[in-house]
Amino acid sequence: MPKMKTNSGAKKRFSLTGSGKIKRKHAYKSHILTKKTTKQKRNLTYAGLVDKADKSNVKLLLGLK
Repeated sequence: MPKMKTNSGAKKRFSLTGSGKIKRKHAYKSHILTKKTTKQKRNLTYAGLVDKADKSNVKLLLGLK
């Protein structure tokens, strides 16, 4: 059986924490920033975690499961 390939798009978008959680970036921070408030842009800066419902799908894409 051949090795399972990691999804190229997923490996650029997600990273693992030390405790095994999956880190992600927030959406809506790349363009059309003029109509967004400073507070909104600031809160989108920080990384979030992948939700429990999506975790299994992301792990499959990363080849962790």
